[in-house]
Amino acid sequence: MQLPTYDLKTLFDQLGLPSEGTAIDDFIESHPLDAETKLIDADFWTPQQAQLLKEWLRADGEEAIVVDELNVRLHDGT
Repeated sequence: MQLPTYDLKTLFDQLGLPSEGTAIDDFIESHPLDAETKLIDADFWTPQQAQLLKEWLRADGEEAIVVDELNVRLHDGT
């Protein structure tokens, strides 16, 4: 049995966001977060998207690493 692979494309697909080409980089560039805003509290997530992010963080495996990567990138703008 092959375990699922978790990466930003997978996360964006699960969030219902475009993930092809430069879509992920474009999203990150257009949704910067300031240091005081937690990723899951950002105002651009739907309640369902915020819940998925919380679930992936609680999974404490590869899923959490991907959410952490998104968090860092949104706070750094890169």
